Amino acid sequence: MIDPVNNTKIPDEWIERASIPREELIESIKNGMIVVLSDGSILKRGYTTGTTAAIAAKAAVLSLRKDIDSVTVPTPVGLRARMEVDAHHGHSVVSKLNNDHESDITRGIEFEAYAMESDETSIFAGEGIGTVIQDGLQIKKGNPAINPRPMQQIQDSVCEAVEELGINGVRVKISLPRGADVARNTLNDRIGITGGISILGSTGFVEPWSDHLGEMKEDLLKTASKVVITTGRIGVRYSTMLFPDHTVVLFGSRISEGLEVATGDVIICGLPGLILKWGDPDILTGSGYSTVSELVEKEPEGTRLQEAFEKTIKKAEGARVVIVNREGEIIKDSEGDK
Repeated sequence: MIDPVNNTKIPDEWIERASIPREELIESIKNGMIVVLSDGSILKRGYTTGTTAAIAAKAAVLSLRKDIDSVTVPTPVGLRARMEVDAHHGHSVVSKLNNDHESDITRGIEFEAYAMESDETSIFAGEGIGTVIQDGLQIKKGNPAINPRPMQQIQDSVCEAVEELGINGVRVKISLPRGADVARNTLNDRIGITGGISILGSTGFVEPWSDHLGEMKEDLLKTASKVVITTGRIGVRYSTMLFPDHTVVLFGSRISEGLEVATGDVIICGLPGLILKWGDPDILTGSGYSTVSELVEKEPEGTRLQEAFEKTIKKAEGARVVIVNREGEIIKDSEGDK
């Protein structure tokens, strides 16, 4: 079965290990709301701030004609997101869903939207949505901090409502009454966004794990009895799925630093690029390939790859080394090479 949010294969044996009824499990996978881990345990996804804003906006528009208690909206991955709302007379309130991402500080925050019929459709950011005050971000300086994909998602959702009502257009304002307070616990001020939170979401769904960014990394490595050091966000995803009883910490190319701090049962897991180049900096020298990924694709059973993996195992000094591809399949595992 394929996870429709990240387009990865879920092995049948993982599904068989799950404790919830199979029919319920399959339905939850299909609508994108859960992730199945290798031991059969389940983690709950949530909806992004972009999806939540889109739902609030659509509900406000639909409530111009009648009271609304739930709506569905499109997401960037093609699934429909459904949430309960409280919407009357052009005003909606919706709370962002809880999820199993431990660092999602926007869980439960209320979104409000106000709609007024108009000759054309326009969308405005109200209280609690940040404003970009410096260059270099996806959004131009001076504009609301709503990234392009969620803005498109909001526009598409509002257009659905306008078409359903058969009207020419609407003016919609989206607000977060607690947005400015929540933003104080984010990095927005440091990256040039002031006055509120950002409206984000490349898929429309919040993945149920933390990237463990920032100073807490070393504390996690020191205190966790079972830990996975990984190199990127794809590594975080698959490490969490493959090793659900381990604490997963994203360390990028600083694998050696992570190993110096980590204690107990340690696994290094991720895509081949950073891990194999860490283990064998000369892996591409004279190979004719420009990237490690290309080498792995063209010569998956080649001696150069195997030698680099053996050097990586040696440099890992007892840590298990697991290399996965972009589909989450294990292509090298030091436990199988012993």
